[in-house]
Amino acid sequence: MGGFAAVSKLPPNAQQEEAKGRRYPVACKTWFTSEGEVLPLSFKFKDDNGELQMVKHLTVKWSEDRNYSGIPSKEFLCEAVIGGFLREFRMIFDTGSCEWKLVI
Repeated sequence: MGGFAAVSKLPPNAQQEEAKGRRYPVACKTWFTSEGEVLPLSFKFKDDNGELQMVKHLTVKWSEDRNYSGIPSKEFLCEAVIGGFLREFRMIFDTGSCEWKLVI
């Protein structure tokens, strides 16, 4: 059991590419540690039908600092039940604007 430190480092064989998929802006409930680390806890977003979806109990598999077109970000690979199905997805936190995006 490694706790938060275990999920905050990228595994050695993880892919180093930009997150691909459909992006959704999200309202995210976030925990900031005393050391300044960020961790998503739950979030809400509007799906393709315009319905508000709430995602709770997400699992963070790993996270890493990224730089998208000069914008510092933190990317998380997560897993949670979305729309009744267990899905793997990415969450991107823009550290400058404090905005979250769901990439699925």
